[in-house]
Amino acid sequence: MRTLFIENREEIDAVIRACKTCYVAMSDEGMPYVLPLNFGYDGETVILHSAQHGRMWETVKKNPKICINWTLGEDLAWQDVRVGCSYRVKSKSVLVEGTIEFIDDFDEKVACLEKTMCQYSDREFKFSKPSVENVGIMKVHIDKIVAKEFGAKAVTPWNQNKE
Repeated sequence: MRTLFIENREEIDAVIRACKTCYVAMSDEGMPYVLPLNFGYDGETVILHSAQHGRMWETVKKNPKICINWTLGEDLAWQDVRVGCSYRVKSKSVLVEGTIEFIDDFDEKVACLEKTMCQYSDREFKFSKPSVENVGIMKVHIDKIVAKEFGAKAVTPWNQNKE
């Protein structure tokens, strides 16, 4: 079984869109800090939201460089059932390195919240004025994106046309 890079942007976007949670890594004065978050995604930016206070908010205000992970799939695969080192979790993973832009404009915050809700539902939503004013919206501009498939079957002449 192999680890393969995913180069096709449509496949990368499909992995992101299939996930319900992303894991956001940041550096809090040199100490790693990771949080699971809901998100929005438009292909160019990732939308995150939180309270406008607390450890995460203070950390990204000091250092807006973050890394985001999405992982899809948890099926076990192995080459030999008796060999532990041959086991893998079949999955696809996307990593984004980016820089946060804090959104303060009311209408842009609403647009970001709408993009976030599109990740989870095709319904139309309303947002109250106090909710929009009190939420912290972060738009992550993608500096780098890398994706991999883990546990892929090695392609050989005798299996290239088989599952």
